[in-house]
Amino acid sequence: MKSTKYLYLILLTAFIIFSSCIVLKQQAKPTLFLIGDSTVKNGKGKGDGSLWGWGSFIGNLFNTDKITVENDALGGTSSRTFQTNGLWDAVLVKIKKGDFVMMQFGHNDSSPLDDTARARGTIKGIGMESKDTYNPIKKKQETVYTYGWYMRKFINDVKAKGATPIICSSIPRNPVKDDQVVLVNDNYAGWAKEVAKAEKIDFIPLNKIIKDKYAALSATEIKNFFTEKDHTHTNEAGAKLNAAAVVAGLKSLPNNNLNQYLK
Repeated sequence: MKSTKYLYLILLTAFIIFSSCIVLKQQAKPTLFLIGDSTVKNGKGKGDGSLWGWGSFIGNLFNTDKITVENDALGGTSSRTFQTNGLWDAVLVKIKKGDFVMMQFGHNDSSPLDDTARARGTIKGIGMESKDTYNPIKKKQETVYTYGWYMRKFINDVKAKGATPIICSSIPRNPVKDDQVVLVNDNYAGWAKEVAKAEKIDFIPLNKIIKDKYAALSATEIKNFFTEKDHTHTNEAGAKLNAAAVVAGLKSLPNNNLNQYLK
């Protein structure tokens, strides 16, 4: 009877230890959170209307046995509205020490500050300027800041959680005009780089990496990466090209721990 009791205690102890190891292993698995606009995740990220963001495919380039990739981007958002509409709070509460947050904003930040359609724009630049304005969507006064101010808010929040922030410059729009490839500079890509440098965090020059790829292609080849609906959104082929460009940029970062989770 006594030996049976000891055997039971041994088995119970072994089970508890084994269960604890499983829990600790699950807790130790980091998450890569993606935040951004429709060029990161369009709609529900399932290719509705043949529109795809690169965040829907980048998970395939990571070893998901070792890291979880969560795409929390939302179409139509800017660095401002991703925060003021509560989307960032919903992500931030999930972030833990050892996680990574990759952010890409800019396409919608150039919108008006206070239009009746979305009221999503930010003040141009990375300074500390602000403007008190009436938000017709929320029907209340709002202090609007610069693109850089909102990006720094993301960065500081991530660092406070013990996680690693990474900025990607926004993808280039379709550069084909009248069957010619016209590659232009993007102010937001430059501002994203400046913010990352000032805050001493890693930066992926996604805009430049993709444009360098386009520079070697014909107008016809580039058209195959975009939908015919507009000049901004990529189709599946374009989104996969962009996801690969993100990884190429990540691999060029010498000391980023996220690299160890790539396939």
